[in-house]
Amino acid sequence: MSQKLKVGIVGGTGMVGQRFIQLLDQHPWFQVTAIAASAGSAGKTYEESVQGRWKLATPIPDDVKSIVVQDASKVEQVAANVDFIFCAVEMNKTEILELEEAYAKTGTPVISNNSAHRWTPDVPMVIPELNPSHLEVIAAQRKRLNTSTGFIAVKPNCSIQSYVPALHVLLDLKPTQVVASTYQAISGAGKNFTDWPEMLDNVIPYIGGEEEKSEQEPLRIWGSVAGGEIVKASAPLITTQCIRVPVTDGHLATVFASFEKKITKEEIIARWQNFKGRPQELGLPSAPKQFITYFEEENRPQTKLDRDIERGMGVSVGRLREDTLYDFKFVGLSHNTLRGAAGGAVLIAELLKAEGYIVAK
Repeated sequence: MSQKLKVGIVGGTGMVGQRFIQLLDQHPWFQVTAIAASAGSAGKTYEESVQGRWKLATPIPDDVKSIVVQDASKVEQVAANVDFIFCAVEMNKTEILELEEAYAKTGTPVISNNSAHRWTPDVPMVIPELNPSHLEVIAAQRKRLNTSTGFIAVKPNCSIQSYVPALHVLLDLKPTQVVASTYQAISGAGKNFTDWPEMLDNVIPYIGGEEEKSEQEPLRIWGSVAGGEIVKASAPLITTQCIRVPVTDGHLATVFASFEKKITKEEIIARWQNFKGRPQELGLPSAPKQFITYFEEENRPQTKLDRDIERGMGVSVGRLREDTLYDFKFVGLSHNTLRGAAGGAVLIAELLKAEGYIVAK
């Protein structure tokens, strides 16, 4: 690419915003040229705005330290100098809905890390390897928003990335029932152990709203585009439990599943190992070469050992075996702030660029 696309990060001072900053440093296609946040941060340099609350182990990239943070509510000003934005604001749902649509209506593509638009009928919610065809709905969304270039695309809940890819590869077997329990890192709440010392030596068996998302969002991923909107799939029936555990990063899932059609363990593992999606076909910069890695060892995947596989963009699976109540059970793992959050959104942006949905203004 001769000239990089100009990127704005709206909500750039929070934990996910910081991940965007980190991941976009030296990106071959994109360059951060604008950062926006609350009015309280506006007017400060980025380095000043995150002083004392930079949460990542790597330092703030030099290229963004002196960028002056803008007020995210000044939509026209922020949008004027970028080709598209990533959105990771911490606001209530109604405010996020309005803010993201306002940016899209300026002709600016919005790739959102927020949950507000995940069920807007004409907004694609995408795991790039699984449902790239859902991008087709953008045409209907643009018509609704009265823009030829702007739109909103969102990434799904971070926890479902630990098990939905493994099940997706088996959809032709017609899964009927799925039971999943997720063991979720504290960074999923935007915190570390300094912020949340109560999590040390502790497990909390409740994460507000998480079980509903984990049961319903896979059905939207597996849905289809019809009449200018995404129609969610009707099966399988999914039930979940979501638990907060004392881990920095990485969401692990234990999964039980039954299928209408029969298959062997060996065939399932071969499918996982051989699966490639559109990002792998296109060779996108953030795409893992091996999307799903299967571990033969009985004690893998482990969160600490395996969450960073493929630079945190791969999914790990292990302990596949037949079950006495269901057909099979297995363990899945994904990095929640990389594959599940900022990294997943960057991969969506790369797919949108490669497919012609994002262009220079």
